[in-house]
Amino acid sequence: MSMPPDLILRNARISTLDRAQPEAQAVAMRDGRFVFVGDEAEVMALAGPQTRVVDGGGRRAIPGLIDSHIHVIRGGLNYLMELRWDGVPTLADAMAMLRAQAQVTPPPQWVRVVGGFVEHQWPEKRLPTLDEINAAAPETPVFILHLYDRALLNRAALRAVGYTRDTPDPPGGMIERDARGEPTGLLLAKPNALILYATLAAGPKLPPDVQKLSTRHFMRELNRLGVTSAIDAGGGFQNYPDDYAIIEELARDDQLTLRIAYNLFTQKKGGEEADFRRWAGMVRPGQGSDMYRHNGAGEMLVFSAADFEDFREPRPELPAAMEGELEAVVRVLAGNRWPFRMHATYDETISRALDAFERVHRDIPLTGLNWFFDHAETISPRSMDRVAAMGGGIAVQHRMAFQGEYFAERYGAEAAEATPPVARLLEAGLPVGAGTDATRVASYNPWTSLAWLVTGRTAGGRTLTPTRNRITRDQALRLWTEANAWFSSEVGRKGRIVPGEFADLALLSEDFFAVPEDRIGGIESVLTVVGGRVVHGAGDFAPLAPSLPPAAPDWSPVRRFGGHWRKGGPLRAEALAQRVAEACACGTSCAVHGHAHAWARRAPVRDADQGGFWGALGCACWAV
Repeated sequence: MSMPPDLILRNARISTLDRAQPEAQAVAMRDGRFVFVGDEAEVMALAGPQTRVVDGGGRRAIPGLIDSHIHVIRGGLNYLMELRWDGVPTLADAMAMLRAQAQVTPPPQWVRVVGGFVEHQWPEKRLPTLDEINAAAPETPVFILHLYDRALLNRAALRAVGYTRDTPDPPGGMIERDARGEPTGLLLAKPNALILYATLAAGPKLPPDVQKLSTRHFMRELNRLGVTSAIDAGGGFQNYPDDYAIIEELARDDQLTLRIAYNLFTQKKGGEEADFRRWAGMVRPGQGSDMYRHNGAGEMLVFSAADFEDFREPRPELPAAMEGELEAVVRVLAGNRWPFRMHATYDETISRALDAFERVHRDIPLTGLNWFFDHAETISPRSMDRVAAMGGGIAVQHRMAFQGEYFAERYGAEAAEATPPVARLLEAGLPVGAGTDATRVASYNPWTSLAWLVTGRTAGGRTLTPTRNRITRDQALRLWTEANAWFSSEVGRKGRIVPGEFADLALLSEDFFAVPEDRIGGIESVLTVVGGRVVHGAGDFAPLAPSLPPAAPDWSPVRRFGGHWRKGGPLRAEALAQRVAEACACGTSCAVHGHAHAWARRAPVRDADQGGFWGALGCACWAV
């Protein structure tokens, strides 16, 4: 080797996912790539005077995780103004967080809880009532999105969006009303989520400079969980190129800590074909860099094919015009050699889409385009064969971890045993990858997905998938690494720890292959490397990571609660209430817990069980 490595990780148990050399003790990186993987003595012999050497402390290292379906660009723009209930253990905790955040959120801003949780994750097994939300935030607008089935708005939010007794129900949605005809604050998707999207879009946005910081914080949050690459699936109310200006600026300034391949998602019903024709003249697949590149079309190809996965509602019947509209768009994409992805929950949708795809395939072969279906919860063996015949793949997400109870209630426990049929898809030899579909439905935490793939259990603890239909830990990890490289046309470039591939890896807090099943979901990365650069460090590794400006604005929920809940992070509501009671001294009523307190100054509150999330008790108990 002519030049010494830039970085060496030694004293680690490295899962390379290279079948020729599955395990290693050390790895060397230079110029953003892995250059040597092997025994520690062999790798250390390559070190030069300028080589940074990191001792892994015997921890498990894996290739950086790749999320094949996440709305990371849209999520980044909003991350710093969202209160996340991802992983929060009780409804009492969630409501305590809401009360605290409402106290510090200034007009005209809202408190937004936008996805990543489900009522089944809590022992209470219910959502907060509208009365509880109004009591917690009588003046600050509150918007709570639960999956894609409903949103809860307090009275202040109803006033902010202007919903009154005279507001009509939009197509596919319902505004619940009381006996007097006044909106109660409950919005229902019946069956599509447009009313939920549109209402959320009515809220204030962060200014561009804060959106930029917000995106950096969200990328760092994903890095904390070991994610090094993401395939962005576009999203509703995410217009190209306007809503991509922030991420493109970060890419130009070399401030991305996450590799992003982005798909373009049509926004105009009836104008889908025109969108893709216009975009085909603006950008081509693969255009960009190793950190930010275009990846094709979807997940929305035509509005008539959208079958939102609201399992509380019957499967939607798609219009007769769907096949013709879809075929016209796919002809444009195939003719321009654009890869594409398509949202499809039900086999009924998939089989009809395949009719259109096969007509295009006879004239313009789809083979080699790396096209695929997203979700495919109820795909049939016959549809699998048809997908394989045209060189397609399937990207699965852990939506059933959040919606499994609703699916089983509607379709039966037996039907839920192989929904989606991950093991069967692998047996069929199809390209299969895993992702989250975050941030507005399921959580962005990849370990929630890995736990679900291995255990078959929902976030509420219900076992849906029997042992015969589950996959191994090795298979699950491969779906989150090397398999996902196919979905961004980067096979052989990332997803494994082998010489020549991108130097992306994560050193784990616990050994994924040895930890008990019930602790998989709590794994994090203590050291994350992207392109040979340390982008995240925790504990002893924290000094290796570059600093990040603090979350802004000062009322940002992330300043108080971080992102995904961590064991040992936020105090339980009962414990915090007791701490506030002990800390307070005067007769002023605490708006969060009803305890008396005096706040002549901020009183620092730091201890081990807070995990660094809580900065100080302030005038709203948790203000920092």
